Amino acid sequence: MVERDKRKKFEELAEKRVNKAIKDLRLIGNLSNRNNYSFNEEDIRKIMKALDDEMKALKGRFAQVRPSENDFKL
Repeated sequence: MVERDKRKKFEELAEKRVNKAIKDLRLIGNLSNRNNYSFNEEDIRKIMKALDDEMKALKGRFAQVRPSENDFKL
């Protein structure tokens, strides 16, 4: 697969998946309506921790240092 095709596929999937994630986050935000739902601070803490942990993992995957393909030399 040529580099241009990889880029196009990345853009296509990134846009689709990020927009879906944003929509899902907004739906989670809708759970904050106390007229429709009952929850406590512990529930909120668990939700926020789960989302924070996933964001940290995601950032780590993109920041991951790739091993050098060059041979080691002193």
